[in-house]
Amino acid sequence: MPAFEIFLWVAFPWLCIAAFVIGMIWRWRTDQFGWTSHSTQIYESALLRLSSPLFHWGMVFVVLGHLMGLAIPKSWTRSVGINDGVYHLIATYPGVVAGVATVLGLAGLIYRRVVNRSVFLSTSRSDKVMYVFLGLAILSGFIATVSLQLFGGPHGYDYRETISPWLRQLLILNPQPELMANVPWQFKVHVIAGFTIIAVWPFTRLVHAFSAPVGYTTRPYVVYRSRDITARPARRHVAWEPVRSNKEQVNNEARWYGA
Repeated sequence: MPAFEIFLWVAFPWLCIAAFVIGMIWRWRTDQFGWTSHSTQIYESALLRLSSPLFHWGMVFVVLGHLMGLAIPKSWTRSVGINDGVYHLIATYPGVVAGVATVLGLAGLIYRRVVNRSVFLSTSRSDKVMYVFLGLAILSGFIATVSLQLFGGPHGYDYRETISPWLRQLLILNPQPELMANVPWQFKVHVIAGFTIIAVWPFTRLVHAFSAPVGYTTRPYVVYRSRDITARPARRHVAWEPVRSNKEQVNNEARWYGA
């Protein structure tokens, strides 16, 4: 097998995983105050209310689909009575729906950052890099799913014979790069893009995906007090008032005390 192929399917994924683990530890130890999504809702909320739920809920189901397809061997689904045709239907059509939601949500978030000047000015350089790699990972996966799974025949491409065992063996330090030799280029691009976004993850706002608002359950209530509009404004100190005649001073004091 060519050395470049070995690098792509052995060394590169391991380097990306190492960058993710080391980067997350470094980010937590050095930048806990920056461990946030850097919300820009204060600048614009209409597009955000539509695009953010589409993207985040779409990603939830995309991640669940990846876990089901990559972590669960084919023999396990067959053992519980799910044949390959049924599995293909369960994985493909909900996956396409989740992919459409994710792509539309991401497109809305990017459009919002481009057209809204306040949001655009608050976009950091790491945000721009993150959107590029995140967009590549999502679009490559969506293209692979639509072209190979939805329109690629009755059963699509059986990635559970190649990509899934390759990844499982890679994670237990038993690499088998030959399994990726005949994988369609669409899935190869998606795998490379996916590991790339894993490598840059700790250095972007994506770290907020690993945060849980546990502290909110024990945090004391925030008390808000409104200003009493019936209270009479305090009189200014006379030392700051200009010198007037006695008649003007009497008239001013009469106005202050409601005379």
